[in-house]
Amino acid sequence: MISNGFEPDQYMSNRVLLMHVKCGMMIDARSLFDEMPERNLVSWNTIIAGLVDVGDYFEAFRLFHLLWEEFSDCGSRTIATMIRASAGLEFISVGRQLHSAAVKFGVGEDIFVSCALIDMYSKCGSIEDAQWAFDEMPEKTTVGWNSIIAGYALHGYSEEALSMFYEMRDSGVKMDHFTFSMIIRICSRLASVEYAKQVHAGLIRHGFGLDIVANTALVDFYSKWGRVEDAKHVFDRMPCKNTISWNALIAGYGNHGRGAEAVELFEQMLREKMRPNHVTFLAVLSACSHSRLFERGWEIFQSMSRDHKIKPRAMHYACMIELLGQEGLLDEAFALIRRTPFKPTANMWAALLTASRVNVNLELGKYAAEKLYGMEPEKLSNYVVLLNIYHQSGKLKEAAGVLQTLRRKGLRMLPVCSWIEVNKQSLVFLSGDKSHVQTNEIYEKVDSLVHEISKHGYVPKEKTLLPDVDEQEQRILLYHSEKLAVAFGLINTMKGSPLQIAQNHRICNDCHNAIKLIALVTRREIVVRDASRFHHFKDGSCSCGDYW
Repeated sequence: MISNGFEPDQYMSNRVLLMHVKCGMMIDARSLFDEMPERNLVSWNTIIAGLVDVGDYFEAFRLFHLLWEEFSDCGSRTIATMIRASAGLEFISVGRQLHSAAVKFGVGEDIFVSCALIDMYSKCGSIEDAQWAFDEMPEKTTVGWNSIIAGYALHGYSEEALSMFYEMRDSGVKMDHFTFSMIIRICSRLASVEYAKQVHAGLIRHGFGLDIVANTALVDFYSKWGRVEDAKHVFDRMPCKNTISWNALIAGYGNHGRGAEAVELFEQMLREKMRPNHVTFLAVLSACSHSRLFERGWEIFQSMSRDHKIKPRAMHYACMIELLGQEGLLDEAFALIRRTPFKPTANMWAALLTASRVNVNLELGKYAAEKLYGMEPEKLSNYVVLLNIYHQSGKLKEAAGVLQTLRRKGLRMLPVCSWIEVNKQSLVFLSGDKSHVQTNEIYEKVDSLVHEISKHGYVPKEKTLLPDVDEQEQRILLYHSEKLAVAFGLINTMKGSPLQIAQNHRICNDCHNAIKLIALVTRREIVVRDASRFHHFKDGSCSCGDYW
């Protein structure tokens, strides 16, 4: 156009401007906008929307004020765009002003404005206002439903989000792949395999069975909740896969202690010319550390910068520290921390602290713990790991000192949470919990199991309790939530069927030893998903190799 001396009219100028915005060339787009001899509302909307899309919210508001001065009016698209900018800045007061302007100009019920308001109020922390904006929509569209569901999910209201999904389904509004992707992630939070299966069926029924976003969410869900074979089945059926899809399945194999399969999948990914990223390497290195693949892990770690030009990050180094710890090479692990090209992070010191606990190296454990205290003085888990080191070493006086430090800082080892899904119902247990209808049966089952596994070398927790632990803490320690969940599962499921338990904390040594032997004497496979990985207990052993 320029070389031929063509002078575009207003319409063509706006199309050229839009092309630059859509291609992310905002510097050139801004120059074109500034040089335009004539600008209409479309020109202003195009450049402002482009600025909002790239996150330059303040500049978008500056241009919006100039637009307002020039036109003293604007359309629904402009209002909706600026409401999005308010959401990006989390300025609810500005969003409310724009809401008032939308009502004043008679566009308060416009679909674009309504959806933008739902999103803005959600992101600014007012789910009540988001619900009100949704209720006021004269016609509730797919985007509107998606926005309110996402709002509830954003604030952790997973059950409410799921309820809204069922309302959306019953209303007859068409669901899209974003709807299903969100609900699958919500099912992941709720740890509900049954709900996820229903969503999976709906995904196929509505014609999104091959959608890459929704299916990647399914692979991620099934991997996280113990259904690796289902994850692999979904993955194999995907006609097109992206890096995120590969990462989800590699991580799934790794978390379940199937490191060799994770590495094989990683190598297949490279053969298919997929480009790995830092998340890919974190997944495969974690798989190596979970499965004690020492040599293969180091080969992959070294290939990151050598072959793929990706600089290892702190979490990659943490995986290598864990690998060295598994081999008992604590001096080498400490040396690796000292020669990292950046300041060691809490994750790296935590990996060394875990290695010190497993290898019962008190001196190095204390050093790593002191580093962690300086970085995360209020994080309870750091004190608990050091407490376990002292306990394993027979240093009861020092262990009691850690408990005193916890009390002085106001930190308390409160009951933690485990849950199990039986007959499509998820039941939650706290440590020392006595609120369930079957409490007497559950406690009797725990006691009988402890008696049975004691014949196989298990030493009950009560034999090793610290002298200054009060009666309530003793009950919590003796009846940890995972033991109660296992007992409940054994009582309420068919003989020989596997059990799956999830919890929001890392499994303790005592419960780990107990469940290994419970799996042996009951001839059950018991899967526990703790805060760091899956533990597959079978025939008296665990997939983690007693290193976690």
